[in-house]
Amino acid sequence: MIHRARGGLLALASGLLLAACGQGDGSGQQQQAASGEAPPRPMPVMEMARQDIPLDKSYPSKLRSDGEVTLVARVTGVLEERRFEPGEIVEQGESLYAIEPDLYQATVAQRKADLESAKAELARAQSDARRYEQLLSQNSVSRQQYDQALADRNVARASVAQAEAALSSAQLDLSYTDVTAPVSGQIGLSQVNVGNLVNSGTKLATITPLDPLEARFQMPQAAASALRQQLKTQSIGDIGASLELPNNGGTMEGKLDFLGARVNESTGTVQAEASFANPDGKVLPGQFARVSLEGLKRFNVLAVPEISVTQGLMGPQVFVLDEQNVARSRTLQLGELAGPWQIILDGLQPGDRVVVGDPAGLQPGTAIEPQPFNGDAEALMDKLVQSQSAGKKQSAEGGAAPGGNQVASGEQGSASAEEGAE
Repeated sequence: MIHRARGGLLALASGLLLAACGQGDGSGQQQQAASGEAPPRPMPVMEMARQDIPLDKSYPSKLRSDGEVTLVARVTGVLEERRFEPGEIVEQGESLYAIEPDLYQATVAQRKADLESAKAELARAQSDARRYEQLLSQNSVSRQQYDQALADRNVARASVAQAEAALSSAQLDLSYTDVTAPVSGQIGLSQVNVGNLVNSGTKLATITPLDPLEARFQMPQAAASALRQQLKTQSIGDIGASLELPNNGGTMEGKLDFLGARVNESTGTVQAEASFANPDGKVLPGQFARVSLEGLKRFNVLAVPEISVTQGLMGPQVFVLDEQNVARSRTLQLGELAGPWQIILDGLQPGDRVVVGDPAGLQPGTAIEPQPFNGDAEALMDKLVQSQSAGKKQSAEGGAAPGGNQVASGEQGSASAEEGAE
């Protein structure tokens, strides 16, 4: 019995000693964790400096054909012939309609006859005027008779001029009986059937040139003003344009042609127009599409990668390093978004060091180990997207792990209970 009691006391003493040693080790680790500082977080950092930032702007637009023409009759008569099929591509100068040309040909013939008669009368009047001039020198006729001969000659000259004008008008009307295409393009349906009487001004058909096409769109006043300043140093033709067609119709390349000089009072926008080559006619006027302008810039601005901007209590913010490389939040006033770059209107100054990496988990007071930034903001964004995609994939693949851990823990708990029961 005494031997068993001593053994129990020794076991108890050993257990207390081991417990005391274990408590000593844990308190040491806690003190080390409490006194130790987190290592600086490596992050890319850029020093702010003014730069020229290219813009990528797009605007909704409506396609149109500025050369579209509506054919109208310019003479009155019966529509005798249509020389095209609706939907055809017609060429400039091609004959399309005939409007009772025989009637106007007869009028031309009559006017020619009138002109010949007037010329004959003029020849007679001129001959009389010369004869009366000779007779007046011989005192064979009175001065009044001579003056009358001169007046008759002048009237005959006026009659010739009038007949010539009437002939020109008749010939012009005759030319209008042959309706030709003023432009090349696709012709639509005929508005009047053959055999109908048309009057001057009657609409006949519409011709729509398909190459090139124009896209008209509205630019915000601020953007238009900035572009106008840019065009002081370069030509408007240097501003490229691309047209994004709906329903995966692809893109078309063109150029900016026009920038208005007046702000629409109701919308606060300025009208602009870009033209696009459309040789295959795959795009039709009236379609809606988005126009992207290329070559736009904002000059001498401060900008940071968009990824570095977060939302703080006071508004948009970035993290700026102090002299000890500790992150401090800085509230910003944002300007335009230029692709992966965010233009800054206020809140930063040249020389500020801004953390431009993924700010997730970054807090004011965090020590930063500055890493060089190569200026590729798009690469930063791509890296963030890839990181997020990998995180989502890992979460999806590990979705069953918590359940498995719970089962394993349950099994271990059951085994411990069995050992305790033994």
